[in-house]
Amino acid sequence: MNYARGIVATGVYLPQSRLNGDEIEAAWGTSAPVSQIAVPAADEDALTMAIAAARNALDDSKIDPRDINHLAIGTTTPPLEEEEFAPRAASALGLNTDCELEAATQSTVAGANVLLSAAAASGPALAVVSDAPKGDPAEVGQRVGAGAAAFLFDEGGAVILADSATRSRDAPGLRFRERGSETVEELDITTYERETIRDLVSTAAEALDIDHEAVDGASLYQPTPDIPHRIARALPYDAETVERGTLVNDVGDAGAATTAIGLLAALDESDPSSVTVAGFFGSGATAVALAFETRTAIDASVSEAIDGGVSIPYAAALRERGQIGETEVAGGGAHVSLPSWQRTIQQRYRLEAGQCPNCEAVAFPPEGACPDCHKRVEFDKIELPRSGEIVAVTVIGQGGAPPEFVELQRRDGPFAVAIVEVTAGDGTARFPVQLTDCEPDEVSVGDRVVGRVRRIYSVEGVTRYGLKFVPE
Repeated sequence: MNYARGIVATGVYLPQSRLNGDEIEAAWGTSAPVSQIAVPAADEDALTMAIAAARNALDDSKIDPRDINHLAIGTTTPPLEEEEFAPRAASALGLNTDCELEAATQSTVAGANVLLSAAAASGPALAVVSDAPKGDPAEVGQRVGAGAAAFLFDEGGAVILADSATRSRDAPGLRFRERGSETVEELDITTYERETIRDLVSTAAEALDIDHEAVDGASLYQPTPDIPHRIARALPYDAETVERGTLVNDVGDAGAATTAIGLLAALDESDPSSVTVAGFFGSGATAVALAFETRTAIDASVSEAIDGGVSIPYAAALRERGQIGETEVAGGGAHVSLPSWQRTIQQRYRLEAGQCPNCEAVAFPPEGACPDCHKRVEFDKIELPRSGEIVAVTVIGQGGAPPEFVELQRRDGPFAVAIVEVTAGDGTARFPVQLTDCEPDEVSVGDRVVGRVRRIYSVEGVTRYGLKFVPE
């Protein structure tokens, strides 16, 4: 048996909402730069997408989250400019507190950095690339998308990192965000941009110690559909090889995540002994090429994620991204102090409940007396399943929610809240939840739903995250 270290499981996540190119063309009267883009919902960001992709990878493996030794997350759009966000992801995923954490930001080459970090770590390690860039709707904003890809490394890998190579040059201005800005900027010097990207990525790929004739899939830096093919002209890869990993037409320019998601697509059911190349690029400028050798075919489920989208109008896409309208909120009707919130964080992230050691009844939250035998006991900690059934549901209309939820309602409209029942062993637990990724009037009692970590609300500049539920 081959115990070489490599990728043992993968995960992908794309926001449900999609904006079709026809909508962009109708709004601006010009041809759309991509066929469609994935649009993050008002309660989604790079952190929530990273958690979703990582959980999909963990669910696809036999590795207990508590056995993960290393977590590396790459993005250009962290929730805050100054704050570690990897600890939140680790907590939501149920990783141990001694897990090594790493975050790579600053440029779109971050995806390569976290892959290299996880590949070099000891023991089970997660690399997650997640991004949700913004841009001027009249320019870069017509093509920016969102998404996340996760790679779980351990011994006995199905896909092995065969080699890596880096090339750098002092070439600023290709893709950047000014300090304090949320939107991607470009100098629009087309020839300079294309030549720099092509030369750096292709020379990094050429430096890989591999048989380039064995490459049957390539995911090359892809802010637009033409760039990967321009890069490939300097490489011995045909159009079909490049197309296997080119997804910008399906998800949009998802910043650091596009090449990583494309890598998953290129690896999807790749033949044993075949080689897949990923070419990452970051303005400044640096290119990193990675070569992966497939030992056993993997199912990355990228096509299912792409096909699972729902089309939305152009105005709705701008509203979801918060690019139109402003919100002024006074007061704080649902305010919970940050220390109080943190004391219940494992219940909010992972449905940590208590089980009575006497009668095995389930208590959620795990406090007070046993709900069945009514004794004051020291509950055994258990984790409730994230899937359950709606037993009651209602809709919170515009103006009906506490002030903290005004911004969410402005961007998303009315939302449904429900009482969900889950089964744990011989017992059950019921709790209130907010529903998302669904029309509020299209869910009803008896529907099955599953938990996803999302943004709840922000207060005093700090975003609170927790489980919401989506149709299963």
